[in-house]
Amino acid sequence: MTISIRPTLIAASLSALAITPPAIAQTVASGHRDILLQTDHSWNGVPYTHYPAARPELTMIRLTIPAHSALPWHKHPFPNAVYVLQGALTITDRESGKSHVYHAGEAFGESVDDIHRGQAGDTQTVLLITYAGTPGVPTSIPIKGQLPEY
Repeated sequence: MTISIRPTLIAASLSALAITPPAIAQTVASGHRDILLQTDHSWNGVPYTHYPAARPELTMIRLTIPAHSALPWHKHPFPNAVYVLQGALTITDRESGKSHVYHAGEAFGESVDDIHRGQAGDTQTVLLITYAGTPGVPTSIPIKGQLPEY
């Protein structure tokens, strides 16, 4: 007796192997966390007083600022957290003149309703910014006569 394997049977078998799900992890373990920022006030010392009362909307952006450039003066209507991915950022409060420099690997809480701006140093600065906002409300508000921050 001769056994004949048909080409379609071989193709079907190979197709089944191709869609087989990958192996499932066999070990369950907790991850390691590094808290990058946990604060109840902005970088300039002003406490956060409340979150917006509307439905929450998280927005995360990557903002790149060219070397030797300053952003326009602006403000934010709700809390946000900034992580410096690359370069350095000097952030300045317009009213007080207070400023602080943050370097790659550092995080800070931005001010709410305080007019401020950031400035890159000798290299481009790349920021990861997460806003705790609400739908329909802009994450950054330019001051009259200024360009938008982004």
